[in-house]
Amino acid sequence: MPEPASVAGLLEVFDVTPVGTDRFAGRTGPAGTDGRQVAKGAQALGQAIVAAAKRFPDKTIRSAHAVFTRPVEIDSTVELCVNVVHEGRSTATAVVAVDQDSRLCATVTVLADVPTGDVVRHHALRPDVETPDDANPAGQAMVGHELRLFDVVDVNSPDEVGPPELHAWLRYDPIPERDDLAKALLAYFTGQLGISTTMRPHRGVGTAQAHETISTAVMSTSVSFHEPAEWDGWLLYSHESTAAGQGMSYVRGQIHTEDGEMVASFAQEGLIRPMRPVDTSIDVPARL
Repeated sequence: MPEPASVAGLLEVFDVTPVGTDRFAGRTGPAGTDGRQVAKGAQALGQAIVAAAKRFPDKTIRSAHAVFTRPVEIDSTVELCVNVVHEGRSTATAVVAVDQDSRLCATVTVLADVPTGDVVRHHALRPDVETPDDANPAGQAMVGHELRLFDVVDVNSPDEVGPPELHAWLRYDPIPERDDLAKALLAYFTGQLGISTTMRPHRGVGTAQAHETISTAVMSTSVSFHEPAEWDGWLLYSHESTAAGQGMSYVRGQIHTEDGEMVASFAQEGLIRPMRPVDTSIDVPARL
């Protein structure tokens, strides 16, 4: 019987193990209860962030840009190769290749540096949305993960028509103390609501069966960390889809703490195609 996914289990998956010079091994996690046969791309992103942090232990991860080329199967393993492009006293850059069964599944370009004192400082203000107590509870994706939505009840409902933006309050338990694991966890959720944000204006009459006729996939995710990954309680993930067309979508977003500190920014490119006949045999929850 498949066990439900959990935040604690996800953190174990992120924590890849060194197996050689600039090489790491990671698990892809067990089969969950939702029927998915492949891991979310953001899982490979999180593992690459941790691998780079272990490769550059005297620096902190500042940004990561992932391109997902092939799906990663669950109930298996992956190998991560950290290809160092530059390693200096203050900055370092690497391209992390994520392989499964000798097939390249993702590449993640990571920038790390040694933080210094402020020369200038500002950040975007937290959007003025209702508090988590007033937001709409959403379904639990995993144990230790609580999601609440502003102005939306069900992101997959054809009745949820509105502007191409979504604001989601998210709370994790446990919150990791290690900076690399905390950043991997922050990055993981950036891919979860992007395509739903893009589809929000295109639902309603004529698209009531959108998820039955459209195939979607996250193709790339970028995340930049502006502050140390330390927080308590809720985080606000704000999404805005600024463009969709030519079979692709683009979403940008920000992550704020409940007290208004901006900890990260992110961007996502998604693939949107008509559903192939073979895809309709997969249960809807397993292919979202």
